[in-house]
Amino acid sequence: MTVKDYEEIISKRMKFARFKHSKNVAKEAVRLAKKYGADIKKAEIAGILHDATKETDADEQMMLIQKAGLQLSELERSSPKLWHAISGSAYIQVELGINDKEIIDAIRYHTTGRAEMTLLDKVIFIADFTSADRDYDGVDKMRKAADKDLDEAVLEGMAFTISDLAQRKLTIAPDTFAGYNDMAAQKAKHKSK
Repeated sequence: MTVKDYEEIISKRMKFARFKHSKNVAKEAVRLAKKYGADIKKAEIAGILHDATKETDADEQMMLIQKAGLQLSELERSSPKLWHAISGSAYIQVELGINDKEIIDAIRYHTTGRAEMTLLDKVIFIADFTSADRDYDGVDKMRKAADKDLDEAVLEGMAFTISDLAQRKLTIAPDTFAGYNDMAAQKAKHKSK
């Protein structure tokens, strides 16, 4: 299938604003992939599909997760905001027949990040943070970081997420802490060389 085919499919699964966001993330993912050397086609596909199940009801999301044989941790089960990334990775496998692990993982971890992120993981994580439709406080700082150093932008994005969730007294996914610690450790290692 082509990116246009995927656009056609997801446009029917979401409201126009979410579809526009998905197109913006795909566009930003392509730009970042070109800049940092990630696979451009995979970046575009993961970008357009990253929120494929964001507007899907909870029962269908759980069905997709089970169909794909994925297991949720207790924290994930009790945090519905995390489900769309997991069910999205399940959806592209079960319904679209995508079996590319890099694309699956980039969608799976686009909200939380994780330790040992691949280049494609980082591109999708940051493209979602910095797409043209984003307008949160600090987005310009994130865009500048993304243009300067992808790893620094990922670390900044994870710090932003942890701080925001902690201030709102919401749960924070262990993958986010693991990703933050991994990126911070890599940064410290580079500085010591």
